[in-house]
Amino acid sequence: MFFVEQHGNRADPNQGGRPVKEVQDHYFKKAKKEGYPARSVYKLEEAQQKHGLLKKGDTVLVYAAQAVGPQGLVVGVDLNFGQINTKGNSGKFTFLHGDIMTAEVLDRVRAICPEFAVIISDMAPRTTGNKWSDQQHSLDLSRRVVEIAQEMLQLGGNFYCKVFEGEDFKAFVDEVRPHFNLTKIVKPKSSRPESREVFVLGMGFKAELSSSPAQTKLIPSGHKKMNRAE
Repeated sequence: MFFVEQHGNRADPNQGGRPVKEVQDHYFKKAKKEGYPARSVYKLEEAQQKHGLLKKGDTVLVYAAQAVGPQGLVVGVDLNFGQINTKGNSGKFTFLHGDIMTAEVLDRVRAICPEFAVIISDMAPRTTGNKWSDQQHSLDLSRRVVEIAQEMLQLGGNFYCKVFEGEDFKAFVDEVRPHFNLTKIVKPKSSRPESREVFVLGMGFKAELSSSPAQTKLIPSGHKKMNRAE
């Protein structure tokens, strides 16, 4: 599993600039009570229950990694240091502190595992209160995850990526859709209703992700994919 998440005391434009951590609803309190640093664990739990995102023994790459559950190999990357929580019979977990936008961090990921069955991103930009700017920064992060999936996601693998809705959101979904057997837009119950965050779910990766469907190229099983990360 590859999981990435960015935590921090960031302002939320949906709450008039109030820091996210001050918005204390049911899932915020539930996370604290159960020993998790954030509600993101429930977003993943819901995706697993509804869509079977993870299978026992999967290799998983996680961006914004704070809570870990599945058995198998899990590589987590986070821009900030934080408490890592494992529950039950968790698999082998490796945490990398760094910025996924840099080639150096991706090289460290590759050194651990060159290919993953699942890639998950809960990344969000440090918001400014400018909805257009924040959404564009969210798209930049999400497109970076798509680039990484193009290189590191196994054929038949799954993809779960947070992104802010707004201008160009549909275009982003259209970029992802041709390359999975099933693509859905998911709004987890644990997300705040007023939040613009949603997740793009892709099940059954079937091709390299390219800028145009006409450029899509199927990759035979076992074929090593080109390194497209910069």
